Amino acid sequence: MLRALSGLTTRGRCLLAAGIAAAVCSFVLNERDLLRVAVFVVALPLLVAAFISATRLRIGATRALHPQRVAVGGNGEVQLELWRSGRLPAGEILLEDGVPYALGSRPRFVVERLPHDRRVALRYPLQPVLRGIQQVGPLRATITDPFGLCEFERELIGHSRLVVVPRVVALWGLPSGAGIGVGDDGTVRLHAGQGEADVIVRQYRQGDDLRKVHWRSTARRDEIMVRVEERPWRGGTTVLLDHRAAAHHGAGPAASLEWAVSFAASAALHLRRSGHRVKLVTEHGVTLADTPGDGGDHYDHVVLDALAALQPAHQRDITLASDPADGQELIAILGTISTEAVHELAQFRPRGIRSLAVLLDTPTWSAGVSAPEQRAAATEDSAALLRASGWGVVIAGPGSPMPQVWAELCRSGARRGTLIGGPR
Repeated sequence: MLRALSGLTTRGRCLLAAGIAAAVCSFVLNERDLLRVAVFVVALPLLVAAFISATRLRIGATRALHPQRVAVGGNGEVQLELWRSGRLPAGEILLEDGVPYALGSRPRFVVERLPHDRRVALRYPLQPVLRGIQQVGPLRATITDPFGLCEFERELIGHSRLVVVPRVVALWGLPSGAGIGVGDDGTVRLHAGQGEADVIVRQYRQGDDLRKVHWRSTARRDEIMVRVEERPWRGGTTVLLDHRAAAHHGAGPAASLEWAVSFAASAALHLRRSGHRVKLVTEHGVTLADTPGDGGDHYDHVVLDALAALQPAHQRDITLASDPADGQELIAILGTISTEAVHELAQFRPRGIRSLAVLLDTPTWSAGVSAPEQRAAATEDSAALLRASGWGVVIAGPGSPMPQVWAELCRSGARRGTLIGGPR
């Protein structure tokens, strides 16, 4: 009874108090007719509360997301089904599903009569504007009586997981001579004979064969280095994404980090569909995804899911212990980088292996400008340092079309450092 009384609304409590007051007055004034009215007024909210309390236990619901993976800017749909399992009629039901702001407005439905013999189907759209692993729910039902005397709130369904992947833009073309072991001139470098000029070394890892230790490099670097004698026969490219919070500007869907994530997804999928093995890594060399150059859409989902769950890193600068591409071609999407970070990136890259960079002029994401004369001096300095280290560099601003940035990146081996997104 106490549980039922807890659902009384303000109107129901006032009616109950009025009934008790009328009963007291009937005894004081010795009025039997007033007592009959008091009994009716007191019994009405109590009976309604008991009825609604019993009804709310007989309502069930299901939720289905179509699809369960949606791209930013795409459209999804949530389908709800509501039914009544008991024979007691249900009163008015107010349904409210929990939807994060990044997926759209929070839907509300009013079901006046819930039939016993069939399910009621409800649906509402989702329009995600920000990538991430989003939680839809919980679905709450507020059951009220026609008189507004009593209401109960109940959670019908918990949370459902929705993966919002970054937006993928169609790209065309490939960097000239793209493929593992290819330099800026498009020629393939192979180990021939016993010459030491073409030897490639990397840091020793646990389990490496000690017979592959390159003693000359070990003595020069004061750490154990091993030879890389074999290379995959298929082309391979590493896409490096700088996701440090300190390296990006802006907030929400218009942040420079979201542009970088979308470009990384577009480039990785374009290269994979072109037959390249693609490895996606962070600015600290952590592998997010490693996909072959063949196979179905499953590998696209691997890349997109990894980027959907990616959160900004709290490290202040780039720190590497070895070549993040392991001798492969490298395409880096970089935010604001310091001089030390440029040297960190350049020192581990072998000579003759293509290194390309999309350098984001992140201050313009806050200022809302993208003309070359308004670009930050630090961005220009970083681009100059990368070019001096043999990198092909393209500077991108908030208004830079991704296909144009990619096309300029493909040509950067011959003509480097062109500014994108503003007058030239």
